[in-house]
Amino acid sequence: MESDHRSFSTALGFCLLPSELIQYIILQLALPDIIHLKIVNKSIASILSDQDFVRDYNLHTSSANWLFIYKKRWHRDAILYGITDCCSTRWFKILIAEMLKSTVPPGEDLYFLTASGNFFLFALNTSREVILVNPVSRTVKKIPPSPLGPRGTSSWRRSGMKLLSYPPGSNEFRFIFAEVHQNRPTLFEYDSRVDTWHVKEATEEMLNSFCGLKRVNEYHFLSAYNGLEGSVIIAVRSPDEAPLVFRPRFPQGGEVGGQLGFDWGNLIDRLHVYGDGNMMIIRSNSVISVANKRLRVVKGVELLSMSSNGGQWNFISSVPSEIIDKIKKPYGAMMGCLQQRNGKVRGVLMSNMEGVWDIIWLCYDIGKENWTWLPLPEYCNMKSSNMAGIAFSSGLTLS
Repeated sequence: MESDHRSFSTALGFCLLPSELIQYIILQLALPDIIHLKIVNKSIASILSDQDFVRDYNLHTSSANWLFIYKKRWHRDAILYGITDCCSTRWFKILIAEMLKSTVPPGEDLYFLTASGNFFLFALNTSREVILVNPVSRTVKKIPPSPLGPRGTSSWRRSGMKLLSYPPGSNEFRFIFAEVHQNRPTLFEYDSRVDTWHVKEATEEMLNSFCGLKRVNEYHFLSAYNGLEGSVIIAVRSPDEAPLVFRPRFPQGGEVGGQLGFDWGNLIDRLHVYGDGNMMIIRSNSVISVANKRLRVVKGVELLSMSSNGGQWNFISSVPSEIIDKIKKPYGAMMGCLQQRNGKVRGVLMSNMEGVWDIIWLCYDIGKENWTWLPLPEYCNMKSSNMAGIAFSSGLTLS
């Protein structure tokens, strides 16, 4: 009771501040905190519903980059965690369990696929369905089965799909994913406006004036296939245009490319992470622990990108040794994801060591040709948790 009284007094004192100051303070908060403020009292709720304030807040947060992780220990203990590069000192909890009760059967196994703004996409492993969750509007929507039919969680590839607001900032969305279907690179696209799937075969077109296809602002790049000799990547822009297919290959057909700063080495000690027409190669050394277990330690990370004509993987840069020295820790397993946005390539690596997870966030500024490492705080109850999905996303919005 005393704690409730203290919280009420604090909230009351906050509401007595001048409205301009209240708006300024709220503008500095991340959306999960703002959602909690809505229930404090009517005056704060009215500020949050003002369209001018909503526009200002959305503009203020438009450049933020979020990393979301879906953690679960039991089916009843599943939480979506988020952290932003604008406030990297704490993790935010996004509670979605109550929202899912009416849609997800008890005991269903959820896997977090991808996110964009306020949209979060999950796959249901048992029923093999896909649902979209919007924690701001508190809505859950089942997406009809794709033309490929129901799919288990292992069928979805992180680098081969995207969730897009359409148009940006609206409550409508597009879910697109790429596959090599019947030996043909194919784009599958769901449009929420018409609640329908479309299937489009990608056009085999090599553009000498590719120039990145103005990749930052216009095109999205999806990995349909990645192999030892090269990749199949589909580039897509608007729903009205035919997607394009590119086949970047490694120099010399995948042979040693020492002049580019990487080599094939032992496949077991090399991890490839793809995303947005880029690739990170994480190279590790094998070590034996005191318990006589085979572990790995990161010894180098290289960034490659698709060439200007889309025909080759080109070496871009290596993570400096001083950063490698800070992030290298023994691990047993590792996964990651990669995103390019606003002139920067961001990669996150999640490693597990005997049930304990470690997260590495790396960023490469393309214009400045500079690497940075974003140290992240630990968060509670990570040991023995099942990490059921990870994704980068753009900033959360109030609408």
